[in-house]
Amino acid sequence: MESKATIDVAGSVRSGEELDIAAVDAWLKPRIAGLLGEPVVTQYSGGASNWTYRLEYESHDLILRRPPKGTKAKSAHDMGREFKVQSALAPAFPFVPEMLAFCDDPSVIDCDFYVMRRIEGLIPRANMPKGLQLSAEQTRDLCLSVLDKLVALHQVDYESAGLASLGKGEGYCERQVRGWSGRFQKSKTWNVPSFKKVMHWLAANTPADVRSCVIHNDFRFDNVVLNPDNPSEVLGVLDWEMATLGDPLMDLGSALAYWVQADDDKIMRATRRQPTHLPGMLSRKEVVSYYCEKMGLSTENWAFYEVFGLFRLAVIIQQIYYRYYHKQTRNPAFKNFWLIVWYLDRRCQRIIREQV
Repeated sequence: MESKATIDVAGSVRSGEELDIAAVDAWLKPRIAGLLGEPVVTQYSGGASNWTYRLEYESHDLILRRPPKGTKAKSAHDMGREFKVQSALAPAFPFVPEMLAFCDDPSVIDCDFYVMRRIEGLIPRANMPKGLQLSAEQTRDLCLSVLDKLVALHQVDYESAGLASLGKGEGYCERQVRGWSGRFQKSKTWNVPSFKKVMHWLAANTPADVRSCVIHNDFRFDNVVLNPDNPSEVLGVLDWEMATLGDPLMDLGSALAYWVQADDDKIMRATRRQPTHLPGMLSRKEVVSYYCEKMGLSTENWAFYEVFGLFRLAVIIQQIYYRYYHKQTRNPAFKNFWLIVWYLDRRCQRIIREQV
């Protein structure tokens, strides 16, 4: 059914982001047994803020992750933490990439980095990979398969995995509301709404954590790798830089902020980044019901998690727009992000009104 053309591949290395491959190669060969030849280096354009390269050796197909140049706050791009989380999760959650080597020696390429084995497969982005057409039944199977991986992650025994120190304990929901509210206030520009009503409502309606578990914090279709021979099968889950211990419903709320349905309005559909509009995909309401039934959780306070997810997305978009507004980036794609912030404020307020 599929062709190799649909498999996700990297492209040319961007100007200014070149990798000192000689230094990396010299460091890697004593640490990865059987590493042969000189690597062909390409770079992935999408995904998270960290830079991601493919190193294609004769004997190994590898991925290298490093922070952007000029990164000052190590906590924002903590390669050691990413490496540790995935290494610890692997026995209980076999959908993380295989971790191979971590380097914290600045003499190699002047930053921490880690190397993992590449998972070859399909990555669904705004649309399914070229050449891949699924029936509504196959799309539903894919949707449930992806959701089942989130359920499986949230059921990992983090203490047995050695990840008890990953979070700060009880009060995750409260900390998140306070933290994202502060981030919005720091990034606010004159042309976006104040979000005061939304922030006040979230603070006044914050529930106690339903439980604590490992959460991904960026769980989307474009962070999963699918089997080319069976596209409803998930081979891997990528981009663990924001993983922590927290409330599972907060993770689901954040994920569903990106979940655009076929019957959403025109503005919402214009923001779509994953193929959740296809026939066979569950609606947001169906996702919540399916997930909560699998996890044995109540949907009673779902409005809080839905509003939080939308507010968090608004803050992320506003932080990007703030950089554009202050000419820290000139990417024209960010020019009208302030309009999306307005839109998300209205969506949040509509959900809040429905609770009265």
